[in-house]
Amino acid sequence: MIKSKREKTLQIKRVPTGVSRLDPLIEGGFENGSTNLLIGSSGTGKSIFATQFLKAGMDKGEKCLYVTFEERKEEVYANMLEFGWNLEEYEKKGLFTFLEYTPEKVKVMLEEGGGSIETLVVKNKIARIAIDSITSFELLFEKELEKREAALSLFKMISAWGCTTLLTYEGNPLKESLDHKAMEFHSDSIILLYYLRNKTKRERYLEVLKMRGTKHAESIYKFTIEKNGIVIDKKPYEGKSLRRLY
Repeated sequence: MIKSKREKTLQIKRVPTGVSRLDPLIEGGFENGSTNLLIGSSGTGKSIFATQFLKAGMDKGEKCLYVTFEERKEEVYANMLEFGWNLEEYEKKGLFTFLEYTPEKVKVMLEEGGGSIETLVVKNKIARIAIDSITSFELLFEKELEKREAALSLFKMISAWGCTTLLTYEGNPLKESLDHKAMEFHSDSIILLYYLRNKTKRERYLEVLKMRGTKHAESIYKFTIEKNGIVIDKKPYEGKSLRRLY
């Protein structure tokens, strides 16, 4: 018997994101083994989102990997302690691996077909990966075709690992740009984060642009960064157009 699209959707194994009130908007979480792209400008909370995603896994005993091209370990650990997230303790328990990498090393890794990161993922039985951010890697390629080929290679390699992965990308979602199109094309889902001025203060908003195999919310939601991380509003945003705020 041919299964309906809805029945297939219900069979998809979901991975909770750990972000307050996000999972009900995406049928329970990211698809297991999917590669997800988080796009937002500076100050939107991308690194917090990524760490919150990993923490949700570690709290269930899942082993997680955080790859960064731009921040030092001490800085990340100190910043996340402000939310009560002791990454050093998770590391001691063998649940968290922090990896400082250069974009050039990722390029070599693609050429080698996996390299040291793949060895680490397989050896440690990593379940979740956050790469923060992928922007620096993409800047290594000047031509759009090269970016697409590199993105395809990267996403194919990550997919073969079988982990649920979140990649962050620094960019303005309200500006049409070819810079992140290669990443968007190959990702299983895209979540946009906005940080816009509304009258005299800035406010944060979240939008699920796409998520394969998922009947996701199509509204925009305001969110705040609280002492326990990102918290999404219960109700959709019904104010002015975000472009008008921008």
